[in-house]
Amino acid sequence: MSRDPVQSAERPTDDGAAPPGDAEAPFLDLLARGATADAYEQPVLRARAEGRPAERIAALEHAKLLALRVRAELEGRRRREAELSALFETAHDLAGLRDVDAVLQAIVQRARSLLGTDVAYLSLNDPVRGDTYMRVTEGSVAARFQQLRLGMGEGLGGLVAQTARPYVTDDYFRDERFRHTTTIDAGVRDEGLVAILGVPLMLGPHVIGVLFAADRRARVFEREQIALLGSFAALAAAAIDTANLLTETRSALADLEHANEIIKDRSGVIERASDVHDRLAELVLRGGGVHDVAAAVSEVLDGTVEFTEADAAPADALEASRAEGHAVPHRDDWIAAVAAGGELLGALVLRGHPGLDPVDQRTLERAAMVTSLLLLARRSAAEAEQRVRGELLDDLLDARDRDPRLLRERAARLRADLDATHVVLAARLDTSAPDADHEADARRRLWFAASHLAATRQGLAAARDGGTVLLLPLAPGDTATDLARRTARHLGTAVHEPVTVGASAPVAHPAADPDAVVAGYEEGRRCLDALRLLGRAGDGAAAEDFGFLGLLLAGDRDIGGFVERTIGQVVAYDARRGTDLVRTLDAYFACGMSPARTKDALHVHVNTVAQRLERVGRLLGDDWQSPAHALEIQLALRLHRLAAPAQS
Repeated sequence: MSRDPVQSAERPTDDGAAPPGDAEAPFLDLLARGATADAYEQPVLRARAEGRPAERIAALEHAKLLALRVRAELEGRRRREAELSALFETAHDLAGLRDVDAVLQAIVQRARSLLGTDVAYLSLNDPVRGDTYMRVTEGSVAARFQQLRLGMGEGLGGLVAQTARPYVTDDYFRDERFRHTTTIDAGVRDEGLVAILGVPLMLGPHVIGVLFAADRRARVFEREQIALLGSFAALAAAAIDTANLLTETRSALADLEHANEIIKDRSGVIERASDVHDRLAELVLRGGGVHDVAAAVSEVLDGTVEFTEADAAPADALEASRAEGHAVPHRDDWIAAVAAGGELLGALVLRGHPGLDPVDQRTLERAAMVTSLLLLARRSAAEAEQRVRGELLDDLLDARDRDPRLLRERAARLRADLDATHVVLAARLDTSAPDADHEADARRRLWFAASHLAATRQGLAAARDGGTVLLLPLAPGDTATDLARRTARHLGTAVHEPVTVGASAPVAHPAADPDAVVAGYEEGRRCLDALRLLGRAGDGAAAEDFGFLGLLLAGDRDIGGFVERTIGQVVAYDARRGTDLVRTLDAYFACGMSPARTKDALHVHVNTVAQRLERVGRLLGDDWQSPAHALEIQLALRLHRLAAPAQS
């Protein structure tokens, strides 16, 4: 007989107490069953209806929030996986293209499904009539809409076709950017469309059509959705281009049927193109990397193909390849731009191959397109990891009641050890941006550089308070000061701007003591402010580097922290042992650091004074009587004495 998992998880043990850890059980069951978000309220409502203790209900509320976050993360990952899978499937369809209409229909269907819109459609330009007409629709119900033709510059689609730029509107009829015509508006109104996104289908510099996604309600399309539709548009254009290429090939074979030898040579080239398409599709499906693609194309083209960063490729040839959408020759090499959504990601370079068959040239171009898809997938995964690292650090800084066990588990998935000693670092750009856009771009670059550093150092990073906060492990023998200076140099080099970094004192167990992480962040920020006030922009330092000067320079003075860092061990020793080391230090400095006068002030033997001062030296370090250190100790003693009445 089956049991209700919620009731089963709510059942108490024999002594009336709920079994430990059972608050998560009903929500784990809901996660396993893929339940809706509303279902996660049921365990809490049931517990309240049954009159369960407040502690039990609070535990269920906490478990519910965690489960909903896990559910949201899983849904986000499923969505991203679905997007990449659809792109890869479409690329695979393109590799084995037989029917261009079927491929275009599949692209429109997948675009509608992944963007979650009511309608998706694709139009193609008619160079004879000078307009653009509907070719494929998905989700459309109005016949007049399906037969629309848009003149260049008319409506949203006509403007996209004319300008070769994507356009988006959350309310088409209220948007005065577009030239509204009676025919177009009537068709759009028949279909009931409100929010529309259109991206151009490009073959080289030429627009051959427009791919649309539209909703029958007001909606704001996100940047990622615009980029995704742009990727589908690139595939649609490639499908049309490939179909045209196949048509041209068939025509050429028909015209040259009498030239048997030429046909054989052409057949060999096409077989090689088909072979590389199959190889590339296989690489995509099994999760191959950029260099795997280059190796596969090298073998097929009988040459050396390399992937290079955009700044390492010949600039003129790279820009020409991106503008034309084709591989271009450069001396004895061929350059194929690797781009996505207008962003230049790098280049595929075929070395030492001055002569290249057109089909082999197209093969190199297809490889560049597959490379761009792989780079986008890798970037998506990296950005997801950066967000997870930032969320974990935000939880450490904002939610101090987090379960240490859950924090450790989340950190372990990111290869971070929150039981090791860490340092909290506050980093900020020290440059004046000409406008808000430049400043936002500089902050984004700092965030990406900090996230990359955190990932390579098994630490965490998050954007915060107009800058970036990092939690990095402290290596044995290293100091917080050294770590702060290295971090400032590393980030400054990465973003090409001076970056100032303030560091906290080491935090021993961040997972077990989130309060120490919060205090460390405040300490790092005060250190950062002190550096900037001292004119040390672009440098790094820790709180211990400033001593009491940090109290004078920082806006939020941490008097208690200064006293604890300076004489805390002496105060703690007196509290544990019942000794008078603090009083002895006060008398010693008051008597001009003379042991003889100190023993008179304390009415003890001079040997007692010497023994106490020796103990102080072991607690504070051998240099405690140096002028700088002695000054800080005297200030800390004065502050400790002033604070004593308030503490009593």
